[in-house]
Amino acid sequence: MNAAAKTENDWYAKSDNQTRLAFGQALLEIGERDSHSVVLSADTQDLLGVRPWIEKYPDRFIELGIAEQNAIGVASGLATTGLLPYVCAYAPFITARSMEQIRNDVAYANQRVVVGAAASGISLGVAGGTHHALEDLALMRSLPNMSVIVPADVNEAYYATLATLEIDGPVYMRLGGRTPEPPVTEGGNAFTFGRAAQLRSGDDVTVIACGALVEPAIQASDKLKAENIDVRVLNMHTIKPLDHDAILRAAAETSGLVTAEEHRYTGGLGGAVAELLAVRHPMPMRMVAMPDEFAVVGPTERLREKYGMSADAIVAACRELLEAAG
Repeated sequence: MNAAAKTENDWYAKSDNQTRLAFGQALLEIGERDSHSVVLSADTQDLLGVRPWIEKYPDRFIELGIAEQNAIGVASGLATTGLLPYVCAYAPFITARSMEQIRNDVAYANQRVVVGAAASGISLGVAGGTHHALEDLALMRSLPNMSVIVPADVNEAYYATLATLEIDGPVYMRLGGRTPEPPVTEGGNAFTFGRAAQLRSGDDVTVIACGALVEPAIQASDKLKAENIDVRVLNMHTIKPLDHDAILRAAAETSGLVTAEEHRYTGGLGGAVAELLAVRHPMPMRMVAMPDEFAVVGPTERLREKYGMSADAIVAACRELLEAAG
């Protein structure tokens, strides 16, 4: 994003390098584009920055309070009338608490409901395990009809949100918390639904990352470049549908794959890639992710380091793969 464009009046400046706020800013443009769009809040007016929407479209906003199951039910009902609901919620609650409603009322019925799920991963580290969303990708990508998107920065979050206007079915948009998410993509609309973005080229090993782990993946690639190790970095912003072509191309052109995500090892991006490779192109891979345990309470950045979701962990995984390959 050009520095001159970051003014007090544009959406980028108001997003403050947080994908949750970029989602709220994109909703304003969606409101102008489609008069059928409506916003539902589960006590998240500030979390996703939707107060400007409320001021501009008061008759197209519904506050449901801390009642996520009800929010999904209402959103599904509105979708049956031809409206396009955007549900704003906390990731740990809208997925775990509302799983039955999302499965039956939204996914099974294939309703056009978009769930903006903020505070994913361990971005609410200080709130403890009940407020961590480390199994949400596994839950959401297991549902037929559901699309799953994990933006890496505010630019991608903004344009990914706009892209939901063209998706015919339910969407789960995984967003960050109050921890800044540094820019990793180019300014302008570089988001293509279902197609990974290659951020670094390389023929030695490939790192496939999503969300908060994309920036550490780039750092790892740059660090290994200094050691004459060329690391390809794929930003897999769409977990479902998964970009099979980009993964299989990387599998054929590099010695191994490393996945990196702020999610448990089980069922997330790493699981999706491993499933594809097992059937189409068996090869060595490593996963950088949250271990099979509940995280302790603590600041987000320290927790990421503690549980190995970092650039150093990605570097170590790449080296291990290359050593094993001889």
